[in-house]
Amino acid sequence: MEWARFAQQMASMARDLLAQESVDGTLERITGSAVELVEGCEAAGILVLHSNQVQTLAPTHDLVVESDRLQGQLGEGPCFDAARTKEGERVFRVADFTREQPRWPSFAPRAHRLGVGSMMGFLLYTEDEELGALNMYSHKPGAFTEAGELAGWLLASHAAVAFSSARTHAQMEHAVATRHMIGEAMGILMGSHHLTEEQAWDVLRRYSQEHNIKLREVARMVCEHGSLT
Repeated sequence: MEWARFAQQMASMARDLLAQESVDGTLERITGSAVELVEGCEAAGILVLHSNQVQTLAPTHDLVVESDRLQGQLGEGPCFDAARTKEGERVFRVADFTREQPRWPSFAPRAHRLGVGSMMGFLLYTEDEELGALNMYSHKPGAFTEAGELAGWLLASHAAVAFSSARTHAQMEHAVATRHMIGEAMGILMGSHHLTEEQAWDVLRRYSQEHNIKLREVARMVCEHGSLT
């Protein structure tokens, strides 16, 4: 591992991550960087758990999607563990899927049949939140060394901060857009029905509650149709 070159590449990647304009762009840059920078990595993706439902983000190869789907179906696997861990291990390295893996007895042989030779998983986390797992794959057994694991961990540390920042920014943009739309809808109701601001807000809120529709969608209806009828 040429650490001086790796450090330069990591610095370039960190700048690129900050320059991305969307969460999807950030995630795609993260997984692409894993393939580019980590020795032995042929495919990468980010696994996120919603309860026990698996979601695959920014996969670089179909193998990632197939492996994540298999882990979700079986409820076991190194990436699944990395994504749901609360304490203890935050890094998993499985050197050889041609050998028995007692920890994942159902997943390992089926992953090998998919074409997985070796893999690593890294929990993406910041001080405040856990975001999922960055997972790296190779078709070859023994592809990932200790140096590769360290490189993956360093990349995952940068990736977690960038992922968290991009998601927070997107949430803020969404919140601002929602407030703007609600304000516009209230203005329409106030003008068309001679309501006060408080009355217009109550109309939107009651409609949302009575019809079990998100307030943003109620506001969108008003903005698009001029009323709630």
